[in-house]
Amino acid sequence: MLYKIRLGIAILIFIMAILAVVGVFYPLPLFNIQMAPLIQRVIIDFSVISAVTLVVMLLLTLLFGRFYCSMLCPLGLIQEITALFRGEGNEEPRKNLPVKYFIAAITIGAMIGGSALLIRYLEPYTYFGSAFTLSVIGIIALIAIIVLTLFKNRYFCTNICPVGCLLGLLSKISLLKIYINEDECLSCGMCERNCPAGCIEVDNAKVDNETCVKCFKCLNQCPKNAIKYGIKPIKNTEFSPKRRELITFGAALIVLAGAIKAGIEIGKTAAEKIKNIILPPGADNAQRMFNKCLNCNLCINACPNKILTKANKDFGAVHINYTKGEKHCKYDCIECSKVCPSGAIKKITIEEKQRTRIAMAVINPEKCNKNGMCINVCPVNAITKEANEPAKIDASKCIGCGKCKSVCTSGAIEIFAINEQQRV
Repeated sequence: MLYKIRLGIAILIFIMAILAVVGVFYPLPLFNIQMAPLIQRVIIDFSVISAVTLVVMLLLTLLFGRFYCSMLCPLGLIQEITALFRGEGNEEPRKNLPVKYFIAAITIGAMIGGSALLIRYLEPYTYFGSAFTLSVIGIIALIAIIVLTLFKNRYFCTNICPVGCLLGLLSKISLLKIYINEDECLSCGMCERNCPAGCIEVDNAKVDNETCVKCFKCLNQCPKNAIKYGIKPIKNTEFSPKRRELITFGAALIVLAGAIKAGIEIGKTAAEKIKNIILPPGADNAQRMFNKCLNCNLCINACPNKILTKANKDFGAVHINYTKGEKHCKYDCIECSKVCPSGAIKKITIEEKQRTRIAMAVINPEKCNKNGMCINVCPVNAITKEANEPAKIDASKCIGCGKCKSVCTSGAIEIFAINEQQRV
């Protein structure tokens, strides 16, 4: 029963995730609880709601184990579906490789330090979003994970994913665990052979709850109900880490500290040479956006005018392209701010957006045909014109929305990037 309930929830969330990514429907809480974006949002755009959400997610993991990996992570269900083509009964116990702790330390440490540059190339939510918005890197990553799943099942979740590693450490000491009741077990090996995480050893009656993704498939397979999910009997709950594990964790902590420092340095220098980039309201500046954007691309499909574009050779994060879509940023729209789960685009109100300068419009008087169309569409009344004279822009009022450029028939108006978004 637990397996069917868990699978039903995972499918429902996956469907909602697909609808959100393609811009059909955005269930806000779904992406606000994705772990990597949530951790970053707490760090860079702190709010009581985000902090409470993170605490609740961590407490639930301490209670139930890695439920996030089997129910809330859309990439998890993709791997589960892919694994169906492997057939059943061909899994073997899998080693818990120490390298994953260092992967997590480096990527999460750099993110804490101020740069999402590393974690965006290993984080499952980002892979999912970028792949389903047809980003080349996302598609390549998804194909690689699918191929890996065909050979090693949930290997990405157990030994590569930094979020899975973090949640696994909490799951190791969670209250509710998967365990084997030795008095009822027939040692038939059905649970071991069908465990996608390879975390069950029937011969030793052991379940590695750190790597267990709580899919509950083993509960569904056991003919004698000897696999249990609950509080382990006292005799089986001793926790005595080995000397090798302590050394590994100590080394990983040292790497974490170094990665935090490196993240600070990356955050200061990564975008210094980037010029002429226009960003959505709430992004503040190119350096911040480059270091915080996870490239999940939710904002791109949420943008009603389709002016947001994916990361490219000019800029490694989402940005505005005024040659796309309807070619201007809507004055009464904050959709990108609403959907960004990582805090790269800060949550702002309509009133704040309407006072935020994201760029600057400039009119070339020699090209202006003096028809005055730009004056009629400017939402902040920043353009004026005297009789038989070219139009002029009041720089103190212009917010750089691009509406004037979108109606200019003579090509006299250009929109230029600014170093820092400002309130006008």
